[in-house]
Amino acid sequence: MNIAIFGASGATGTLLTQRCLAAGHSVRALLRSPEKFPLRDQVHVIHGSPFELASVRQTLEGADVVLSALGAKSLRKEDVLERAIPQIIGAMRETIFQSKPVRRIIVLGSAGALPTSLDKQPAWRRWIVQNIVYNTFLKWPVASQISQWNNISHSDLDWTMVMPPMLTNGAARGTYRIDGDALPPNGSRISRADVADFMMQQIDNPQWIKKGVYISW
Repeated sequence: MNIAIFGASGATGTLLTQRCLAAGHSVRALLRSPEKFPLRDQVHVIHGSPFELASVRQTLEGADVVLSALGAKSLRKEDVLERAIPQIIGAMRETIFQSKPVRRIIVLGSAGALPTSLDKQPAWRRWIVQNIVYNTFLKWPVASQISQWNNISHSDLDWTMVMPPMLTNGAARGTYRIDGDALPPNGSRISRADVADFMMQQIDNPQWIKKGVYISW
């Protein structure tokens, strides 16, 4: 299968790329700094930015599925998702009349993207996470995730948004909880490796098409 990956050089994106390659898929990755990407010799590299429509179009050429692990790299206001996701959606829509339209997209989101994400948490935890974490500490990254949700969920694509809580760099456990309504009770973290595995599983899984899905340990 031909897979286009955006955000391939990030911590989760690198794991996604590794898994795609290990599964025998062909990967096209859009990279701003290809020379820094450890897997550059194993993928078809497109040198450019997800903010540039021409680069996004080139990345989508021949793709069966799109994976995005784009996101903020700091707590500052970066607007990565606000700028990149509309470009990706627009470029995918342009393929609708092609012999092989690109409709499937699986994006890495965040549990903070929706106001109902904490509905299954104890009241004290809801207050702390919403008021101290989401509204203060992670104010700008959460705003970007809200923007991504609004853009992707209102598109006519076959989208899935995977929404974890805090990501860790630890090893995959291979077991986790998923929920289509809210973050599982007391779910507070999960490894990037487990999230990457789950995102890969969605390539051929219709269960979460046009839906968001929460995932945590």
